[in-house]
Amino acid sequence: MSVQAAARITAVLDGRGATTLPVLESDGPLALRRTRATTPYARVTVVGAMSAPLGGDRLSIAARVEEGARLTVDSAAATVALPGPGRIPQPASYDVALTVGERGVLNWLPEQLISASGSELHMTTRVELAATARLVLREEQVLGRHGESTGTLGARLTVHRAGRPLLDQEVAYGPGAPGGWDGGAVLGGHRAVGQLLVVDPGFEDKSPETRLLGPTAVLTRLAGPGVLVTAVAPDARLLRTVLDGALGELLDA
Repeated sequence: MSVQAAARITAVLDGRGATTLPVLESDGPLALRRTRATTPYARVTVVGAMSAPLGGDRLSIAARVEEGARLTVDSAAATVALPGPGRIPQPASYDVALTVGERGVLNWLPEQLISASGSELHMTTRVELAATARLVLREEQVLGRHGESTGTLGARLTVHRAGRPLLDQEVAYGPGAPGGWDGGAVLGGHRAVGQLLVVDPGFEDKSPETRLLGPTAVLTRLAGPGVLVTAVAPDARLLRTVLDGALGELLDA
């Protein structure tokens, strides 16, 4: 039996300048927990309450950061997309909606998404940023568990800033994906792929230039105050090392 579940987070700034969480709602496999964070950030960790997403599941999570608030959202473990129990495979969906108000800051840092053999998952991430909002967003996909082939995975990321498009990117891997997804021009034999998006109003005046970050990663300057790091790697650990190194450089810039 498929599951439909939704989670919501709202972060606001109180009268003392601290970030509070008046809305922290979740059900089904999406369990939200407030965890310890460095002031002035609030921190929420997504804890998987059951195996999900399975084929046919419909999951969604929405996070809203109001004016001046600061929020970090991470997860306790990787998310594993699994085939459903039925004989006829059913696709699952996972929708993420992120909104950040003026002078708000959101760090969206989930663990990896693993596409298990036989699964089919369609994931969308939609971001709406105010003109002075800041965002750090990390996405990582691992294609197949150890010793198995990948499932079918489609993911789309759209970002609007001050009502105007900043980024619209779509990828697809696995059976049924457009040809060439596992070729030399895309994965080149690697099993882990990820991206790091940093949007900072400070990049309006001085933004990092587009450049290679080693043989399998690139930093791309966007048409706005943002940069996108895209990388592939043999495994999740090496992918994280590349993205963490890039984030450290960007935060020090």
